[in-house]
Amino acid sequence: MSRAIVVQTTTGSSADAEKLAEIIIANSQGACVQIIGPMTSVYRWQGAIQKDEEFLLSIKTTSQVFPSLAELIRQHHSYDVPEIIAIPIVDGSSEYLEWVAQSVT
Repeated sequence: MSRAIVVQTTTGSSADAEKLAEIIIANSQGACVQIIGPMTSVYRWQGAIQKDEEFLLSIKTTSQVFPSLAELIRQHHSYDVPEIIAIPIVDGSSEYLEWVAQSVT
């Protein structure tokens, strides 16, 4: 069985976050996408410090589908370099983790 992970990405608007979440679920690349925000992100981009309002997508999925999920995010994201990071789930309820595994293809 593939291990469960949480994949994070951010968007610049609530509408973009919801659209991306729907695409991820429709393509069976995630079991659940939670949208958190708005939040403020402070970062360096092209040599200057930036501060923007963003929305965080927290995607429950598996390591097996990470490559295709990352590509799906790249294809539908408005950012030139979107955040796409995977965080391992080290433990969790067996029923929930089984549901995650069964929900992605």
